Amino acid sequence: MTGPASRLLADPRRLIALIGLVSLALIGGAWFFELVLHLRPCKLCLEQRAPHYAAIGLTTLALLFARSRRLQIAALIVLALLMAWSTGLGVYHSGVEWGIFAGPNDCGGTPAPAAAGVQDLMKQLQTTRIVSCTEAAWRFLGLSLAGWNALASLGLLVVALLGLRSASQRPASSPG
Repeated sequence: MTGPASRLLADPRRLIALIGLVSLALIGGAWFFELVLHLRPCKLCLEQRAPHYAAIGLTTLALLFARSRRLQIAALIVLALLMAWSTGLGVYHSGVEWGIFAGPNDCGGTPAPAAAGVQDLMKQLQTTRIVSCTEAAWRFLGLSLAGWNALASLGLLVVALLGLRSASQRPASSPG
């Protein structure tokens, strides 16, 4: 393979950066839907963010400190595991939305702020909207945000695995 794709695969630091940037974009998108479009996340939505938060942190550390190829490969392995976890969470949540899997019993959304008194508590009970894991708040081309997260995470998993394959086929004496 020649061209830009082979140069990208030959440099673990670029792959690490790519995975981190896409994870950052996914988190930014989740915050946009939550804070700008006011789509409240359910428990599973929030859980799907954890692997991406971890990937952003690992990417930052790897880009700052992983100078050796061995450490870069270790970072790609952990990123691949994180993206496999994220893919699984996205598939599970999508399955819950489609009624294929049973969702968690405690999937009621984000907690409301603490009530200052009985009057506030009564008002909260009347106005609080429960966010169910079984209902997709938004769909595009038939997929919910959970489905799109599963696809994006699967793509990032493939990127990490291709980078690991490329690094394992490269001789130990290769620069980088």
